[in-house]
Amino acid sequence: MERGKMAEAESLETAAEHERILREIESTDTACIGPTLRSVYDGEEHGRFMEKLETRIRNHDREIEKMCNFHYQGFVDSITELLKVRGEAQKLKNQVTDTNGKLQHEGKELVIAMEELKQCRLQQRNISATVDKLMLCLPVLEMYSKLRDQMKTKRHYPALKTLEHLEHTYLPQVSHYRFCKVMVDNIPKLREEIKDVSMSDLKDFLESIRKHSDKIGETAMKQAQQQRNLDNIVLQQPRIGSKRKSKKDAYIIFDTEIESTSPKSEQDSGILDVEDEEDDEEVPGAQDLVDFSPVYRCLHIYSVLGARETFENYYRKQRRKQARLVLQPPSNMHETLDGYRKYFNQIVGFFVVEDHILHTTQGLVNRAYIDELWEMALSKTIAALRTHSSYCSDPNLVLDLKNLIVLFADTLQVYGFPVNQLFDMLLEIRDQYSETLLKKWAGIFRNILDSDNYSPIPVTSEEMYKKVVGQFPFQDIELEKQLFPKKFPFSEFVPKVYNQIKEFIYACLKFSEDLHLSSTEIDDMIRKSTNLLLTRTLSNSLQNVIKRKNIGLTELVQIIINTTHLEKSCKYLEEFITNITNVLPETVHTTKLYGTTTFKVRGPVVWWNCFWCIQSGTFYLTWLCFCKIGKVAQTACMSACKHLATSLMQLLLEAEVRQLTLGALQQFNLDVRECEQFARSGPVPGFQEDTLQLAFIDLRQLLDLFIQWDWSTYLADYGQPNCKYLRVNPVTALTLLEKMKDTSRKNNMFAQFRKNERDKQKLIDTVAKQLRGLISSHHS
Repeated sequence: MERGKMAEAESLETAAEHERILREIESTDTACIGPTLRSVYDGEEHGRFMEKLETRIRNHDREIEKMCNFHYQGFVDSITELLKVRGEAQKLKNQVTDTNGKLQHEGKELVIAMEELKQCRLQQRNISATVDKLMLCLPVLEMYSKLRDQMKTKRHYPALKTLEHLEHTYLPQVSHYRFCKVMVDNIPKLREEIKDVSMSDLKDFLESIRKHSDKIGETAMKQAQQQRNLDNIVLQQPRIGSKRKSKKDAYIIFDTEIESTSPKSEQDSGILDVEDEEDDEEVPGAQDLVDFSPVYRCLHIYSVLGARETFENYYRKQRRKQARLVLQPPSNMHETLDGYRKYFNQIVGFFVVEDHILHTTQGLVNRAYIDELWEMALSKTIAALRTHSSYCSDPNLVLDLKNLIVLFADTLQVYGFPVNQLFDMLLEIRDQYSETLLKKWAGIFRNILDSDNYSPIPVTSEEMYKKVVGQFPFQDIELEKQLFPKKFPFSEFVPKVYNQIKEFIYACLKFSEDLHLSSTEIDDMIRKSTNLLLTRTLSNSLQNVIKRKNIGLTELVQIIINTTHLEKSCKYLEEFITNITNVLPETVHTTKLYGTTTFKVRGPVVWWNCFWCIQSGTFYLTWLCFCKIGKVAQTACMSACKHLATSLMQLLLEAEVRQLTLGALQQFNLDVRECEQFARSGPVPGFQEDTLQLAFIDLRQLLDLFIQWDWSTYLADYGQPNCKYLRVNPVTALTLLEKMKDTSRKNNMFAQFRKNERDKQKLIDTVAKQLRGLISSHHS
């Protein structure tokens, strides 16, 4: 019973569940029915469910049938209407088909046109795209074309800039095109091509300036000469109206004194004359002659390419090589002034170019590099000039060379190069110039003395008298009062020699111009050179005349008279030098002329020759007729020796001779030895042994004392009868010692820095003090 109830309860539950599932199937979407059906199959009542489902399906079919029966008439009506519509639809279809056929026929051309339009639009889009791409490529092509044109016209630096723009700005925008890749591959080659071509241009430039350095230097030196001429004009203008005579005035005065009978004076340097002719012409700037653009281009190109250091090293190396070539003088440079001029032009041209490069480029060359080159050039130039100038024996060429060196130095000084060593070297050449002048004037004096008739100059008119007086400073009131014809006491060689001495002074002065020397230095140089002319050149010329075997007594007497007048004219030479140098003779450092001493020394020598003429000439025969020859000869010989000894002693002690050196005393000693040798030779029979030598005993003891510097013996033995220096008076010794002391103090500028000089000064002072003591004790 219970089982029946339980079975009935379970059957009700299953029926209810099946009902729920059927409702869910009816109401649920088909896509979601799977889980519902699965629950049916999971159970064991699917058979009963299928029965339920069949029952439900039949129920729905009955309902559908009922509904269809209810709506059948309407369905029939609808079918009827639909059949009618089908006929109309067929008609419509036919009409549409006809219309479509007509439309297809009529629209065929339009379709063709539209197809063509489509193609055109496609082409238009392609063209537009192509134009856009070409607009990107066109600048690249234009830049590349511009690059080739620039390289063709050798505008390498702009070409390099164009290449940079092309590589970094334009090519990246179109890098996917093949032609661009070709360009990119060619860029390194183009850079190397630009680099090589610019270097080739630089080499051409270096070769060009090497060949044209002399022209560049010539132009620069012309500019310096013009500037110097302008400076001289400006400096001379304030001197107008000056009370004191200028150098130019002194030259004019001097020129009027020189007559046509004298040899031609030194000619001015050809340099100044040539330049003066071109003063009115405008000389182009030295840099205007050179196109430096290859250097600038190559420098910029190498800088852009990151190889500036390579370029700088190459440029400096090549210029150093060229400097060595320029500084190598030709072997025959000393033969003509043009050889020196070309040498200097090349050097100036080289450094003008380097100075311009220094100031127009940043770092291609620097001041240290220029200074190094200049030091090398200066040393080589000075060495070359020393060597080649030593071959020159023509004072005119030496003077022209000096003017050329001054212009060379002034030109380089304008560009900032130190030239002090060149002016120091000119002082060396000055000594050489003086030597060549002395040699030239030795020939002039020789010609004058050889051509002289050694007779007083006769004058027959006032004009002739004034002419002689104008040539030689001579005044004699008694001679002026005499009537014409009358005679000057001297022969023609006196005014000629006097004028030649002045010409020599003028020649010395011309060398000192533009050397940047002070008036005192110029004055000292002229006086020293003139002293050499008087004491060596003129003295030797006179000595050679005096020593001639065929010279007669009349000529010797005339020589004595001539030398006397030349001696008196020395003060006028002093005034002449003072006028042209503007240095007063009272100046402390002024050198004195030794002309008076020269003529005084030669006087006794002439007297000796007069004695020999008396011995061997006509005058000797005349005396032989009236007296005994032995007594006369002995008296004349002894008198001549005593006169000579006295004159020589006075020469040492006279006030005009303010300074004496040991070298001068040694030279003087040689002259005295010649006199002693003559006395020992027994020139006149009848003298006892050494009797004639006693005339020179005072001089001999005095000279031995000073040359041997035997003061210890002199001071120890003074006053004893057998004293070695018995004939030496302490007053005489002190006078001579004071002259040597003044010389040592004044002439040795650096004596205080040398121990030997200091010791010598102390010794001189000690000896002088002891001599004063001897003199004081003697007087007391």
